[in-house]
Amino acid sequence: MSQPPRSTFRSVLTWLCVSGILLAAACAQSATPVPEAAAWHHAGQVIVVTTPDWNADHGTMRTFERRSGRWVATADAVPVMVGRAGSAWGLGLQPVQKDGPQKKEGDGRATAGVFHIGDAFGYSATFPTAMSYRGLQVSDYCVDVDGSPLYNTIVDARKVGDAAVKGSTEPMRRDLHANGDTRYKLGFVIEQNPANKAGSGSCIFAHLYRTPTESTAGCTAMSEDVMRRILGWLKPEEHPVFVLMPQRQYNTLAEAWSLPTWDGRP
Repeated sequence: MSQPPRSTFRSVLTWLCVSGILLAAACAQSATPVPEAAAWHHAGQVIVVTTPDWNADHGTMRTFERRSGRWVATADAVPVMVGRAGSAWGLGLQPVQKDGPQKKEGDGRATAGVFHIGDAFGYSATFPTAMSYRGLQVSDYCVDVDGSPLYNTIVDARKVGDAAVKGSTEPMRRDLHANGDTRYKLGFVIEQNPANKAGSGSCIFAHLYRTPTESTAGCTAMSEDVMRRILGWLKPEEHPVFVLMPQRQYNTLAEAWSLPTWDGRP
């Protein structure tokens, strides 16, 4: 079959793009890929943490819910602490981003991106939250041993065996393993690296801070009052997501990614 003249092909392509028949991505290149709408379009609740830059160990957290198709803030912004080395793009629901550091195991960075919110957890046997809740036991560990078949999962050593959690630095009952540490008294799982890819970061949570200025190994830390409010607010039927980014990246991506927008001020 003979090919049409190149000039004719360009004319047809231009007409198709203008007519909206071709995907927008075929008409113009974008430096910030827009994720598939299916990734989190059904989310009715979102927790947003923004930081000053990639290396900041602190940030501001806001909560929003969707009302009549619009994001509405549900509470005042509050301060939080993040990774001691700042943040880095993690493996979440968003397309792969190249304009910043990439999360690696043990780098001390919080994970940037958009993530499903997983189970809530705490030291008490029960807690009044609609989310699935795990009352932690002394034998519960999150496995942060790179290369382990249980990498990035919370397991009960009584079931998987002590050898399976050997070397893990994340006993979940820190009050019993780490001199009364209350950081995991209440928290929830941020579903970073859901495929448990080796070396890409593990055991990322939202949890309590010990002091308002103490950074974390990669989690997001807040006061107990704030955590209690959030766990009482979250509803699994709203498919809540957790978002963390430096403010500059968030301002660039929020509208295209159908996330809440604001002027960036606390």
